[in-house]
Amino acid sequence: MHYVYVLPSLRDEGFYIGYSSNLRSRMRQHSEGNSFATAYRGPWKLIYYEAYVEQSDALSREKYLKSGGGRRFLQLQLKNYLKKHPSKETA
Repeated sequence: MHYVYVLPSLRDEGFYIGYSSNLRSRMRQHSEGNSFATAYRGPWKLIYYEAYVEQSDALSREKYLKSGGGRRFLQLQLKNYLKKHPSKETA
């Protein structure tokens, strides 16, 4: 399986959108600070993911979610979570 996921930083309230073929292992890397892209912004919390059979589908979805339209989609998809936990990206 291939996963696209969303993590809010509990430190700076920004989002990280990523891809992995092993979500558990990737989350461990984020939690332990072993990911260059996220080490300085943790701790992280997994709030959303999608699973795909084809890697190309997951990578396309990751690219979309990082776009303006994708971020708007996530704001609608996660509206109840974001009401309780506002981020700087939804303000």
